[in-house]
Amino acid sequence: MNPRTLRAVGPTILGVSALVTLVWALAYGGGAEPLVIADPGPIARWGLPIAKLVVNISAAGMVGVLVTALFTLKAGDRPFDVALDAASISAAVFTVAAGATGFLTFVDAFNPAVNLSPEFTAQLGRFLVETEVGRTWLITTVAGAILTVLTFAVRTWTPTLLVAVLSIAALVPMGTQGHSGEAAFHHEAMTALIIHIIGAAAWLGGLLLMVIVRPLMNRATLTAALERYSSIALAAFFVVAVSGTVRAAIGLLRIDALFSPYGVILMVKVVALIAIGGLGAWYRLRLIGRLREDGASRWFWTLIAVELALMGIASGAAAALARTAPPIDPLIPSVPTPAEYLTLAPLPPEFTPDQWLTAWNVDLIWAFAVAFGLFFYYVGVWRMHRRGDRWPIFRTTFWTLGLLLLLWVTAGPINVYQDYLFSVHMIGHMLLSMAIPALLVVGAPVTLAARAIHKRTDGTRGGREWILWAVQTPVARILTNPFVAAGNFVGSLWIFYFTDLFRWSLYDHLGHEWMVAHFLISGYLFALTLIGIDPVPWRLPYPGRLLLLIGVMATHAFFGVTMMMQSGLMVAEWFGAMGRTWGPTPLEDQYIGGGVAWSVGEIPTLVLAVTVAIQWSRSDDRIQRRRDRHADRTGDAELEEYNARLAKLAERDARDGVR
Repeated sequence: MNPRTLRAVGPTILGVSALVTLVWALAYGGGAEPLVIADPGPIARWGLPIAKLVVNISAAGMVGVLVTALFTLKAGDRPFDVALDAASISAAVFTVAAGATGFLTFVDAFNPAVNLSPEFTAQLGRFLVETEVGRTWLITTVAGAILTVLTFAVRTWTPTLLVAVLSIAALVPMGTQGHSGEAAFHHEAMTALIIHIIGAAAWLGGLLLMVIVRPLMNRATLTAALERYSSIALAAFFVVAVSGTVRAAIGLLRIDALFSPYGVILMVKVVALIAIGGLGAWYRLRLIGRLREDGASRWFWTLIAVELALMGIASGAAAALARTAPPIDPLIPSVPTPAEYLTLAPLPPEFTPDQWLTAWNVDLIWAFAVAFGLFFYYVGVWRMHRRGDRWPIFRTTFWTLGLLLLLWVTAGPINVYQDYLFSVHMIGHMLLSMAIPALLVVGAPVTLAARAIHKRTDGTRGGREWILWAVQTPVARILTNPFVAAGNFVGSLWIFYFTDLFRWSLYDHLGHEWMVAHFLISGYLFALTLIGIDPVPWRLPYPGRLLLLIGVMATHAFFGVTMMMQSGLMVAEWFGAMGRTWGPTPLEDQYIGGGVAWSVGEIPTLVLAVTVAIQWSRSDDRIQRRRDRHADRTGDAELEEYNARLAKLAERDARDGVR
């Protein structure tokens, strides 16, 4: 297919295949069947999933286009400007579709008499403000409107990056809705759905961008852009496949549920995604490098048309799944226990010593972070080894240990029991903010990236350019200031536990994810200013580092003692209402948690102090050796010159004395 023809008909192929699949899946799965009681009518039953389908596709045109443009195109060139125009149009469609989805959701849920009366508008207003699903679509619609203006206004690197981050954040509320909200494993289903939505948007939107900008680029530039997009698509395929598998497992619960209407529609989506992944691997390995040949070019763009059709099928099936009821597990109790009411998960068994090795509850976000962190780090080490450079093995070891410890904290017994035992929560906090960051800092990932990632010379920005830009921004200069990093490390500890932020992290899974990210980053920045070799604008001399660390240790110990002296239970309606019959009482457990912060939490700090002292000693040794080598090269010229100057001063003093 001719690239210019594909540019015109490509979105049509995507939309038609998605709509046909959606209609079939709704008819087959019963997602649009009339309700026995309070049926909202065919417009709401069919219009709601169609509106959600448009939201999903336009979200891809917004998020995927921006992300791919940042890593494949050059700011200021015509393709980059066209990409931002396409993102702006997609954001406008996203806004309208999100607003329509919110309105149709209201009609579908309450079946009101639609009119312009004050009663109807007041009811709609209460729905948008007072209900969770209403607020979700109101926030999504407002975010889409803001992004429509921003994508039209920006044209340079940094503003486009900020808009891309905001566009990704705009998709998060959508992931909190759907059947994930009622699933037995609520948090896991919600996390998987959010990751799935973002990954699919980056994948589909990037492909649309390549189709849109093809007529504006020569063969060499297009080949480079496609190679870069294929890397994004590969990572997105991995994310979509894993998160989709997790979400499907939660929705199906049993193997025989695959033969239900929900399972059949799901399998259609899975087959389409597998086919897309196979096509992507084919043109990445075999066709992209041959695009300079006319025949290869025509064959390649024909495959892109097929891939767009398959993506439409997957998108239509995904939209239909949101309206199709998953099979119900008869083993799930109808009356939740207190722990299930609070955490939306069953109360785990008694925390015995063997649970330290056998209890697992994987947090998909951090599992992906660990997997990608290990993969890219090892690729960087391999690249250096292949070209004959050496990378210290101890740095690779520490980086690996740090990420594996992060996985254990976010997927092992800490993650299983932290909602029920404050002491376990505090152990996880100490590891996240102190032990894991110290291990990761020794790994020196920024230095490795600067040495291993290929430098681009065509004006675009890849991983190396964006990493070096990030560490040199004014924000990074402020955050890596030793006193700011120490203040953030200590201050956030007090602010988090003695304000409602702690309560937010318990009740809201997004708050929990924010907590993990915040303490991991704040600990990393503090350790970086003390023992890191990655570039920062300014570091304290070694005596200053030790004094700063001693001050942090004292403040940290005081926090632990304060926690132990608490006479009341923190977040009593949470820890005191779990209904567990094993382990210490909630107040005793809180005392243990304070002891953890006071005693065990100081161990990583002592290790940091020893490390700083060793680095100080080695620095003095290096300085002395450098001076000795300089003296050997110059024959002690500086010392002889200094002695001669002293002799002249002595002679002058002697003459003055004689006078």
